[in-house]
Amino acid sequence: MLHHCRVTNEQRTVTYEIRHSGRSPAYASGFVTTLSRPSPLQNRVTPTGEIVADPARGMFMGNRGCIHNPDRRLGVTRWRSKLWICCVLEWQGVRRDPMPPGRWTALFFMDEATALAAGHRPCAYCRYADYVAFRAAWQQSQYLAERPKAVEMDARLHGERVESRTRRQRTTAATFAGLPDGVMIRHDGVPALVLGGQVRPWSFSGYGDPVPVPPHRSVEVLTPPVTVATLAAGYRPALHPSAVR
Repeated sequence: MLHHCRVTNEQRTVTYEIRHSGRSPAYASGFVTTLSRPSPLQNRVTPTGEIVADPARGMFMGNRGCIHNPDRRLGVTRWRSKLWICCVLEWQGVRRDPMPPGRWTALFFMDEATALAAGHRPCAYCRYADYVAFRAAWQQSQYLAERPKAVEMDARLHGERVESRTRRQRTTAATFAGLPDGVMIRHDGVPALVLGGQVRPWSFSGYGDPVPVPPHRSVEVLTPPVTVATLAAGYRPALHPSAVR
């Protein structure tokens, strides 16, 4: 599958191993090629869903389809599919170009809480155990008789994460005390992680020191409501080490 690979987002010329499937030059095998490109690429995702250029590495990657142009720059489109997934960085040791022409656009997340806030969910292929846990917590939170299908979750998430007309992130208001760990809110104008009854300001390199928030304060929630409910039902996202330092 196209999105399961090890890719980089560093400020340098990168060497990729190219494998052949007979369909695309991006899969030619038997040799190693060096690709020069402007660095960093515009493929880092913030908790607000924006895709920006930043040299920092993340813990996870994913995609929304191919959203870059032949010049390896993003156009206006920010998704080609409702399937927004969050994947591991490395899969079976394969290295691939993060922006092969017309194939897919690799996106990078500081951690899983960041990906969830932006509207992504665990990949059912490279993160199967996490996908099963996420789906079970979703089922419990929505009082469903059966486990939801991926396409059903994707459709629900898409309606909650973005406004189709403006393409801006949808947010909600909630009382801080009612939010589970792993949720992202906007605090003092910047994204922040809810953890242990406090918040930690978000940045590309990690989280800042914990900041207390009055329990009954109304806050702006970045994470989609159905994902907030899934977190409240017991799903535990993988957090950047700075969250618990």
